[in-house]
Amino acid sequence: MDNLAIRVEDVCKVYKLYDKPSDRLKDALGLVRKNRFKEHHALNHVSFEVKKGETIGIIGTNGSGKSTILKIITGVLSPTSGEVEIDGRISALLELGAGFNMEYTGIENVYLNGMMMGFSREEMDARLDDILKFADIGEFVHQPCKTYSSGMFVRLAFAVAINIDPEILIVDEALSVGDVFFQAKCYRKFEEFKDMGRTILFVSHDLSSISRYCDRVVLLNKGVKLAEGSPKKMVDMYKQLLVGQDPAKAAAENEKKKRESWSEKFQVNPNMLEYGSKLAEITDFVVMDEKGRYTNTIDKGSAFTIKMRVKFHESIQEPIMAYTFKDIRGTEITGTNTMFEKMHVEHSDAGDVCTVTFTQDMFLQGGEYLLSFGCTGYKDGDFTVFHRLYDACNITVISTQNTVGFYDMNSKVEIYCGDED
Repeated sequence: MDNLAIRVEDVCKVYKLYDKPSDRLKDALGLVRKNRFKEHHALNHVSFEVKKGETIGIIGTNGSGKSTILKIITGVLSPTSGEVEIDGRISALLELGAGFNMEYTGIENVYLNGMMMGFSREEMDARLDDILKFADIGEFVHQPCKTYSSGMFVRLAFAVAINIDPEILIVDEALSVGDVFFQAKCYRKFEEFKDMGRTILFVSHDLSSISRYCDRVVLLNKGVKLAEGSPKKMVDMYKQLLVGQDPAKAAAENEKKKRESWSEKFQVNPNMLEYGSKLAEITDFVVMDEKGRYTNTIDKGSAFTIKMRVKFHESIQEPIMAYTFKDIRGTEITGTNTMFEKMHVEHSDAGDVCTVTFTQDMFLQGGEYLLSFGCTGYKDGDFTVFHRLYDACNITVISTQNTVGFYDMNSKVEIYCGDED
């Protein structure tokens, strides 16, 4: 554990599910020989390590075991089997209300949480101003917590969590309750914690935040650790899970399949991630500059064109074709589709080929970007991913003048210096 803050080793959590309460009682009293329950494995032999100073994300679909593993790490739950080792003081922001007494006022709960963390009243007195300033809930801090809105509650809970000098901060989705300004303040605090070398374990459905703040990501699915790796790769796999695709199977198929060679004038990612039902298939794509030349390099401020060709293998009503730009960390920056642009393809029969052309101006900042393509729509009333190509190619934006952020507002500036008249 020299350089480890958290070590999770072969952890399982099994719940007994009974058909009726009387079966639970009989089982507890040992009155039946035959099991009257089914076992539910909330976690099944999960292992991972978190190094000191790392920010680790945990993602997965609902019911994958994310909150369960956090509760075991923080000691709220005990594992059925396996071990968890912690090196450092933990501060956790789990489910809304965890660790707070609803009958107590905000101030009383601040001191209660401090005492639970081992701080004296004098030590909490020294931290109180910082906590109240960060929470910014005014006179409500003197009211019982049962009168708080969810936004007030999360403000106070987070303010306490980050102001008791934690070496390990654990956050489970709670930030999604606060308003956008409070969330921004919390994320700035995340960055401060990272700069201080603190350890953060972060569960969220906000994939942009996962991509931006995490050094590594653990992907859980149905209680099993499916994979672990870079935020970009894990987020791509998670997106496959959301549409019912098996990432492991898709990766194996993509490894075996040799893609068609593209023009030497246009560079394609040989390791792009692709998946979907293939009822419609993206068979070709290209990027062209304002003079119609195939290129992976676009000048900032110039017009450029994205073209994609889709072949339909079955009859499909109203397919949607799309493209998306991401930065190299996997954060989606911009994109559009035929539905947004109100360019509907009303109907496509099996064997039809559709070519879609997107023309726009490039105002992303100079740098490296990844371009992805997609074809989705509805089949028999259900939303279906027909084909997606993630990180199909890289696009380099050339700029002689960058501004702040992801894109340029193309501002026109005028300055007048002279007399007041």
